[in-house]
Amino acid sequence: MTTSIARQDEAQMGGPVSILTLQRRDHVRLDRLMDRARATRATGGVEHEVTLRAIARLVFTHAFAEEAVLFPAARKVLPEGDPLSLHIEQEHQEVNELVARLDRSSPSDPEHADLMERAFAALDEDVRSEEDELLPRLQQELTVLQLQLLGLQWGLLRLTSPTRPHPVVSRRPPGQVLSALPLTFLDRARDRLQQLGEALGGRGAGVLGTVDQALAGAAGAVERMPIIRTGQRSETARGTAPDRDRSDSVAPVSGQDETRNERPV
Repeated sequence: MTTSIARQDEAQMGGPVSILTLQRRDHVRLDRLMDRARATRATGGVEHEVTLRAIARLVFTHAFAEEAVLFPAARKVLPEGDPLSLHIEQEHQEVNELVARLDRSSPSDPEHADLMERAFAALDEDVRSEEDELLPRLQQELTVLQLQLLGLQWGLLRLTSPTRPHPVVSRRPPGQVLSALPLTFLDRARDRLQQLGEALGGRGAGVLGTVDQALAGAAGAVERMPIIRTGQRSETARGTAPDRDRSDSVAPVSGQDETRNERPV
């Protein structure tokens, strides 16, 4: 019988660098950030937008490293590793699609609160799948040292992972791995532009916005490369998330740059 890592202390999970401890630490931080986003939604403004960006950077680096390191390990050692990881990859796809739409909305938009809560509900489900199902089963099959080595690999990879939603990219290698370098460079360049825009207090917004859109277009071009979609399962292709059937007038048409329509810096 397995025990959810939510009910284990650090020692039980294998110490501070165990993959279980690192995952749990991120999940706790995510919960706090979602609470802050809800608290700042009514007033909107910079604090709300900064909080949403912090959630995105946490969630997408976390998930990308899982897809590249954690899930292949689970598929290797667990008899049920493929269906378990596929279920979580489907949750990741849903989060990518919802957050991509949330990025294009403003706190003043009528659908902003609904999109945010749906994204947060998908994230909560993802956390439960990992903490209650995948990670405890992995804990039964791996030694403490193996959990620690996996944690180190995951932690290093997330430092060089994309920070924004990319619903078109494969959730599995080799496409997922091949997308890492270009999308990480472009995403983090856009992050720096946003930080610069905040530091300048709105000065130079036109120039920064133009550069941001150019970088978004480049990310879209990377996403459309056929090689970036290699390894993708049909269950996690864009448009297969549970949210897909909802009418959305701002959703980009198939083949169009997903990131091009995000709000500028």
